[in-house]
Amino acid sequence: MAQLSDDCFAFGGPLLSVEAAEALIAERIPPIQGAETLPLTEAAGRVLARALHASLPLPPFFNSAVDGYAFRHADLTPGEPSLLPLAGRIAAGHVAEQAPAPGQAARIFTGAPMPPGADTVVMQEDAVAEGRGVWVPPGLKPGANARPAGEDVAAGALALPAGRRLRAPEIGLAAALGHAALPVVPRVRVGVFSTGDELATPGTPLGPAQAYDSNRFTLLALLARLPVMASDLGILPDDPAATAAALRAAAGSHDLLLTSGGVSTGEEDHVRAAIEAGGRLVFWRLAVKPGRPVAMGVLPKSGGDFAAGGTPVIGLPGNPVAAVVTFLHLARPLVLRLAGALPEVLPRFPAEAGFSYRKKAGRREYVRVRLRDGVAFKFEREGAGLLTSLTESDAFVELPEAVLSVAPGDAVRVLPFATLF
Repeated sequence: MAQLSDDCFAFGGPLLSVEAAEALIAERIPPIQGAETLPLTEAAGRVLARALHASLPLPPFFNSAVDGYAFRHADLTPGEPSLLPLAGRIAAGHVAEQAPAPGQAARIFTGAPMPPGADTVVMQEDAVAEGRGVWVPPGLKPGANARPAGEDVAAGALALPAGRRLRAPEIGLAAALGHAALPVVPRVRVGVFSTGDELATPGTPLGPAQAYDSNRFTLLALLARLPVMASDLGILPDDPAATAAALRAAAGSHDLLLTSGGVSTGEEDHVRAAIEAGGRLVFWRLAVKPGRPVAMGVLPKSGGDFAAGGTPVIGLPGNPVAAVVTFLHLARPLVLRLAGALPEVLPRFPAEAGFSYRKKAGRREYVRVRLRDGVAFKFEREGAGLLTSLTESDAFVELPEAVLSVAPGDAVRVLPFATLF
């Protein structure tokens, strides 16, 4: 469990840039302590708790990379085809019954150990078998088509650093090194609230002035791609005492709380006030569009005392697109930090603008676009409450603070949804 003090952030500025917010998280939030051991079949998506060093070389022995014929390169006639007598056959999973004598070749298959003395393999499609011998064409380099022991990972070398998120390739590497299980950081316990009397949970009747809550389910879906154990904590009513009590209670059993809505300056926006009243507010405005009103703070885990540690709270905006943008820049890096994961930069790719756009200086903006052959075309409407602007777009164009306008043909950076969601 992460142990946060009431001054762990200690930021006094009213408006925070994206980089400053991410740096604040990286510098001030300690990872969750502890580890659990999971079998490889259950470790995907988790964070490696301790560095993994290779206890054996990979590959573990000198072997053939292809089906073909193994021999000593020194036995070839330079610049001419060479006829080598065949002696022996080595299949994968078996060793040579006898080593070919100098001047001889052995039939060999992919993954089979190289016979003693042999250092080079000719691919079977490049060789010509003739009777009990094989013709090897000129031009092969010494060591061709052969994989030395430890070519991939040397024995004792660092194979995976602590903090690496375990994807399919990492799981495969651990298996290749003989590990049946791995130590991983416990899942981050994240509680998710929505706020507002205007919201109803899908599947329940709608009141005359209500809409169905979408943000809570969007956030839970985004969290599902991270190493978390997420809890659906329902909808907070527009009541300051009830909001404060619910946040205070949830702080004791979670490593992070996420809310959406209730962080602006309206009379019915109670999340920011609840954080200020019960803990410490770090900031409540981020220099991005959509997504400027966002609160971040820390609440004590028990009572009003931070001696037992604190739980960070992020109050995301109520508009769906703004909630997604701020989740990516605040909640995502905070979850990864709590999980002990190495920093992960959001993937950005170059594209060409297929639209015109003007913006204010001093804030970063995210424009929803469709991508066609490397050209980004702006979604027709701009509202931060338009869910279809996410379902019918392919990416965000990211416009840095110093950019004031975009014209067709300009180079831009895009964040493809496929890499984010």
